[in-house]
Amino acid sequence: MEELIDLLHSGGYSCVIANKGKVRTFTQRGVADLYDLLTQEPEFLKGAMIADKVVGKGAAALMISGGIKELYTDIISSKAMDLFRTSDVKVGFGQEVPFIWNRNHTGWCPVETMCSEEKSAEAILPLIRDFLEKIRSRK
Repeated sequence: MEELIDLLHSGGYSCVIANKGKVRTFTQRGVADLYDLLTQEPEFLKGAMIADKVVGKGAAALMISGGIKELYTDIISSKAMDLFRTSDVKVGFGQEVPFIWNRNHTGWCPVETMCSEEKSAEAILPLIRDFLEKIRSRK
Protein backbone atom coordinates (compact mmCIF):
# COMPACT_ATOMS: atom_id res chain seq x y z
CA MET A 1 0.00 0.00 0.00
CA GLU A 2 2.90 2.39 0.75
CA GLU A 3 4.00 2.28 -2.91
CA LEU A 4 0.49 3.23 -4.06
CA ILE A 5 0.32 6.11 -1.58
CA ASP A 6 3.74 7.37 -2.70
CA LEU A 7 2.68 7.18 -6.35
CA LEU A 8 -0.60 8.98 -5.58
CA HIS A 9 1.27 11.93 -4.06
CA SER A 10 4.37 12.05 -6.28
CA GLY A 11 2.39 11.71 -9.52
CA GLY A 12 -0.33 14.20 -8.66
CA TYR A 13 -3.05 11.63 -9.35
CA SER A 14 -6.56 11.59 -7.91
CA CYS A 15 -6.56 7.82 -7.54
CA VAL A 16 -4.16 4.86 -7.91
CA ILE A 17 -5.47 1.31 -8.16
CA ALA A 18 -3.49 -1.94 -8.02
CA ASN A 19 -4.83 -5.38 -8.80
CA LYS A 20 -3.34 -8.64 -10.06
CA GLY A 21 0.11 -7.11 -10.55
CA LYS A 22 -1.15 -4.11 -12.55
CA VAL A 23 -1.10 -0.52 -11.31
CA ARG A 24 -3.27 2.11 -12.96
CA THR A 25 -3.46 5.84 -12.29
CA PHE A 26 -6.45 8.17 -12.65
CA THR A 27 -6.85 11.93 -12.86
CA GLN A 28 -10.56 12.76 -13.26
CA ARG A 29 -12.21 14.59 -10.40
CA GLY A 30 -15.08 13.13 -8.47
CA VAL A 31 -16.44 9.61 -8.92
CA ALA A 32 -16.27 9.32 -12.73
CA ASP A 33 -13.20 7.04 -12.91
CA LEU A 34 -14.55 4.66 -10.26
CA TYR A 35 -17.99 4.55 -11.88
CA ASP A 36 -16.49 3.85 -15.32
CA LEU A 37 -14.35 1.04 -13.90
CA LEU A 38 -17.29 -0.50 -12.05
CA THR A 39 -19.49 -0.47 -15.15
CA GLN A 40 -16.88 -1.25 -17.83
CA GLU A 41 -14.12 -3.27 -16.10
CA PRO A 42 -15.56 -4.59 -12.83
CA GLU A 43 -12.96 -7.37 -12.67
CA PHE A 44 -10.22 -4.76 -12.12
CA LEU A 45 -11.89 -3.51 -8.93
CA LYS A 46 -12.57 -6.98 -7.46
CA GLY A 47 -9.95 -7.48 -4.74
CA ALA A 48 -8.10 -4.25 -5.63
CA MET A 49 -6.07 -1.96 -3.40
CA ILE A 50 -6.77 1.77 -3.84
CA ALA A 51 -4.97 4.94 -2.79
CA ASP A 52 -7.18 8.01 -3.24
CA LYS A 53 -7.02 11.70 -2.33
CA VAL A 54 -10.61 12.21 -1.20
CA VAL A 55 -13.36 9.64 -0.56
CA GLY A 56 -16.94 10.61 0.10
CA LYS A 57 -19.97 8.39 0.44
CA GLY A 58 -20.48 8.05 -3.33
CA ALA A 59 -16.92 6.84 -3.93
CA ALA A 60 -17.24 4.51 -0.94
CA ALA A 61 -20.38 2.97 -2.47
CA LEU A 62 -18.61 2.40 -5.79
CA MET A 63 -15.59 0.82 -4.07
CA ILE A 64 -17.75 -1.45 -1.91
CA SER A 65 -19.88 -2.47 -4.92
CA GLY A 66 -16.70 -3.20 -6.86
CA GLY A 67 -15.44 -5.50 -4.14
CA ILE A 68 -12.17 -3.75 -3.34
CA LYS A 69 -10.02 -5.22 -0.58
CA GLU A 70 -8.20 -2.21 0.84
CA LEU A 71 -8.29 1.60 0.71
CA TYR A 72 -6.04 4.39 1.87
CA THR A 73 -7.31 7.95 1.45
CA ASP A 74 -5.96 11.31 2.59
CA ILE A 75 -9.47 12.57 3.43
CA ILE A 76 -12.63 10.57 4.10
CA SER A 77 -16.09 11.77 5.08
CA SER A 78 -17.80 10.41 8.19
CA LYS A 79 -20.69 9.16 6.03
CA ALA A 80 -18.23 7.23 3.85
CA MET A 81 -16.69 5.69 6.97
CA ASP A 82 -20.16 4.67 8.17
CA LEU A 83 -20.74 2.87 4.85
CA PHE A 84 -17.33 1.15 4.98
CA ARG A 85 -18.12 -0.14 8.47
CA THR A 86 -20.85 -2.28 6.87
CA SER A 87 -18.30 -3.84 4.47
CA ASP A 88 -15.18 -6.02 4.58
CA VAL A 89 -12.94 -3.27 3.15
CA LYS A 90 -9.83 -2.44 5.18
CA VAL A 91 -9.68 1.37 5.41
CA GLY A 92 -6.80 3.66 6.37
CA PHE A 93 -6.95 7.45 6.17
CA GLY A 94 -5.16 10.66 7.01
CA GLN A 95 -8.16 12.69 8.18
CA GLU A 96 -11.87 12.08 8.74
CA VAL A 97 -14.10 15.09 8.01
CA PRO A 98 -17.85 15.66 8.54
CA PHE A 99 -18.45 16.02 4.76
CA ILE A 100 -16.70 16.54 1.42
CA TRP A 101 -16.66 20.11 0.08
CA ASN A 102 -17.78 20.98 -3.43
CA ARG A 103 -15.14 22.26 -5.87
CA ASN A 104 -15.76 25.92 -4.97
CA HIS A 105 -15.73 25.24 -1.20
CA THR A 106 -19.15 26.88 -0.92
CA GLY A 107 -20.97 23.83 0.44
CA TRP A 108 -21.24 20.05 0.30
CA CYS A 109 -20.09 18.07 -2.72
CA PRO A 110 -23.19 17.34 -4.83
CA VAL A 111 -22.56 13.57 -4.79
CA GLU A 112 -22.10 13.60 -1.02
CA THR A 113 -25.37 15.53 -0.68
CA MET A 114 -27.24 13.19 -3.03
CA CYS A 115 -26.02 10.05 -1.21
CA SER A 116 -26.26 11.45 2.29
CA GLU A 117 -29.38 9.66 3.53
CA GLU A 118 -29.00 6.38 1.61
CA LYS A 119 -28.20 3.36 3.76
CA SER A 120 -26.57 1.00 1.24
CA ALA A 121 -24.09 1.01 -1.62
CA GLU A 122 -26.76 -0.59 -3.85
CA ALA A 123 -29.16 2.31 -3.27
CA ILE A 124 -26.45 4.85 -4.16
CA LEU A 125 -25.38 3.38 -7.53
CA PRO A 126 -28.43 4.51 -9.56
CA LEU A 127 -28.10 8.02 -8.09
CA ILE A 128 -24.50 8.25 -9.27
CA ARG A 129 -25.38 6.84 -12.70
CA ASP A 130 -28.11 9.49 -13.18
CA PHE A 131 -25.81 12.26 -11.89
CA LEU A 132 -22.98 11.35 -14.30
CA GLU A 133 -25.37 10.92 -17.24
CA LYS A 134 -26.68 14.46 -16.67
CA ILE A 135 -23.15 15.92 -16.48
CA ARG A 136 -21.93 14.01 -19.53
CA SER A 137 -24.95 14.93 -21.64
CA ARG A 138 -24.13 18.64 -21.14
CA LYS A 139 -20.64 18.32 -22.66
